[in-house]
Amino acid sequence: MSQALLAGLARTTRPHSMVRRFLALDAVVTGANGLAYVTASGPLGALLGVDATLLLELGLFLTLFAAAVGALATRPQPPALAVKLVVDANVLWAVLSLVALVAWLEPTTAGALWTPVQAATVAGFAVLQWTALRAVSR
Repeated sequence: MSQALLAGLARTTRPHSMVRRFLALDAVVTGANGLAYVTASGPLGALLGVDATLLLELGLFLTLFAAAVGALATRPQPPALAVKLVVDANVLWAVLSLVALVAWLEPTTAGALWTPVQAATVAGFAVLQWTALRAVSR
């Protein structure tokens, strides 16, 4: 990804600000998703074809993860190791989402569409965060 494209997406040319903004965006989207899973696990489970208890547990995890990522985003210079852990967690989530879709979930049509879309979104966060982190080290 080019530096100009990255700067345009982050709306800044300062590498640390890029990292922080992409972490913050991840925290907001992940937190909203987690809260939706927690507060509406029953209806969303029915819509997606996913067990409501599993969705509730995933929602709790996502909410805690989002809070940690949000806290990291508030740091003036987020530690590289912590950002790498977020990137790794996002990659793992994206991969496991697709594995779950193929291996053990029996989703509705909405669930079969939602799962790869959310996996791609999370993978996109990982790419943005990793690329911004690399810009910091230059």
